[in-house]
Amino acid sequence: MKNNINMFDGVKVIELANFIAAPAAGRFFADGGADVIKIEAPSGDPLRYTAPSEGRPLMEDENTTYDLENANKKAVVINLKSDNGKKILHEMLEKADILLTNWRTKALVKQGLDYETLKEKYPKLVYAQITGYGEKGPDKDLPGFDYTAFFARGGISGNLYEKGTVPPNVVPGLGDHQAGMFLAAGMAAALYKAKTTGKGDKVTVSLMHSAMYTLGIMLQAAQYPDYGLKYPMNRDETPNPFIVSYKSKDDYFVQVCMPPYDMFYDRFMSAIGREDLVGDKRYNKIENLKDGRVKEVSKIVADQIITKTKDQWDKIFREKDIPFAIAQSWEDLLKDEQAWANDYLYKMKYKTGNERALVRLPVLFKEAGLPEYNQAPFIAADTKEVLSSMGYKEEEIKELEKNKDIMLRKEK
Repeated sequence: MKNNINMFDGVKVIELANFIAAPAAGRFFADGGADVIKIEAPSGDPLRYTAPSEGRPLMEDENTTYDLENANKKAVVINLKSDNGKKILHEMLEKADILLTNWRTKALVKQGLDYETLKEKYPKLVYAQITGYGEKGPDKDLPGFDYTAFFARGGISGNLYEKGTVPPNVVPGLGDHQAGMFLAAGMAAALYKAKTTGKGDKVTVSLMHSAMYTLGIMLQAAQYPDYGLKYPMNRDETPNPFIVSYKSKDDYFVQVCMPPYDMFYDRFMSAIGREDLVGDKRYNKIENLKDGRVKEVSKIVADQIITKTKDQWDKIFREKDIPFAIAQSWEDLLKDEQAWANDYLYKMKYKTGNERALVRLPVLFKEAGLPEYNQAPFIAADTKEVLSSMGYKEEEIKELEKNKDIMLRKEK
């Protein structure tokens, strides 16, 4: 399967990874034209079977989540516990540019696949690893998922919710996708170094660090406890009531964002139908919002926003050039005209007869154009093709299959 974008043409990536974060980085390279060979155990990547927990039917022929993370790759099943399986992997690594993994370090060391071992054998190899909590410290060997390492340990769930309630409902993949794209950037940089100097490098990204970087502005502010507010907080405690969301008549939230409060005050009051407050010296400067006046302004805005629907506010705020957005549901996003106009979404036609919308990676190239969005390969779909390209004969492949060193795709 050849992609139409050639930024990574000729680059070979061996992916020893499952679930989301590391495969997301592999997907970036696969979209860019790299030959990404995903190696799975005979049981397959667990992501192939997570549909029920996401609210989807479990179908091999229509697995949208798996396609999202693994489109444009090749799927190979190798038994890495066997001597022949290990031999095949090392033959791949001899000609590879990048090894991408999210295996925990203990498992990599046990298999002789840790960076210190491999860099002696393959000095040009870029070694890319996603971890939950980093390579050092007391928790380096803990299992890491984005629910735990990113959302909880990384400071999101403990801060970004309305005070007096509970942490927000989190969703799978949010932290994984960020970490995956961070890793892809590091992989591209290390690959450039390897191509220009002949020396590889190890690139690591952790879910915990990804969350901390994402929250970096608030982390630095937390060092000044005598200023500002301590999170979690209530919306009417914010120093600026023009940077929160308010509920509309049809039960949507309208998010406004006007950090320069003073500059927007008159325009916003006019837009929400409170012309009587334009120029009001009690409220028109943020420095005057003391002694409960933040709550007063919040109530004024909330009482107005609740009187109209999201579509009515959409029209008004566009005309008044107010920075805003409607807080959309997943279903709204699937119909968002802006998303379709910019090719953020792609319509995939499945053998089931269904057509589903899939999200593209969030990096677009003007001259190279859009990559093909091929359905991710079924388990073991490319084992025979890849081994044949490595010089294995038909009878050798059959013998490897017989000994359970590999698995070949059994067509239905």
